[in-house]
Amino acid sequence: MSIQKSEAKTYTITETAKISGLRASTLRYYETIGLIKPVKREHNTQRRAYDESDINSVIALACLSAIGLSIDDMRRYINNRDNGSSGAKSQVELLTIQTSHIKNEIHFMQLRLQYVEKKVEYWRAIADGNTDEANLIGEKVYAIAQEMRLPVRQPTR
Repeated sequence: MSIQKSEAKTYTITETAKISGLRASTLRYYETIGLIKPVKREHNTQRRAYDESDINSVIALACLSAIGLSIDDMRRYINNRDNGSSGAKSQVELLTIQTSHIKNEIHFMQLRLQYVEKKVEYWRAIADGNTDEANLIGEKVYAIAQEMRLPVRQPTR
């Protein structure tokens, strides 16, 4: 009876990109800058051969990227993982700051939506020949634009 040694499953960069949702060029870049440890190469082709550990690391990075962390913050997050209590405190701080950034983005997206909705109302009022209503809506559009910090002029009456 002979015992066969089974080789661990490996994945190409294309397969890894598909699994993670990251582009192959992003995977190469992350490896170049050290976010991903150097990936083993196939002996005969020198193509990258991602193992399960690599896949887990890449998926973690894809999640960090998806929440909008910068490269530096991703690096900080990865480095904090193995630092016990102090690392955990750093993770809380990092993610709390990111939560604030995301909330700010949501706020500005809501303003953008309000702006567009008011512009639709404005142009409907114009189309209906209701200039008084259009002027009132124009003032609301102006207020939203100011909150968005857009370059605007005070509406004229």
